[in-house]
Amino acid sequence: MVTRRILMRSLAVAVVIASVIWTITAEDIKVLNSCCRAVRTAEVADPIIGFRFQRESLPCVKAVIFETEWGNKQGIYFCSDPKQRWVREKVKQFLKQTPGFHTTPNIIY
Repeated sequence: MVTRRILMRSLAVAVVIASVIWTITAEDIKVLNSCCRAVRTAEVADPIIGFRFQRESLPCVKAVIFETEWGNKQGIYFCSDPKQRWVREKVKQFLKQTPGFHTTPNIIY
């Protein structure tokens, strides 16, 4: 009877450890897989509070990801085509208005 109790406790501990590892791994996968898979050409009308560059690495496409005040509250980011003229202008305008802003830590690979 004592052996059976020890076995059941060991099994319960193993299940808890396995579920914790699985949960942590699943969260890491979400972060790694969140990327722009398509870009929009329509101009972002909301004020921009940040942006980051995304390199092409399938299924992710090359994009400039704009963060807006409204989108940030909603968890929505705007995936924009870096070839669009308005995108380049928005980036330049934002960098002029925000001295000291660095995009390097925000690059998504």
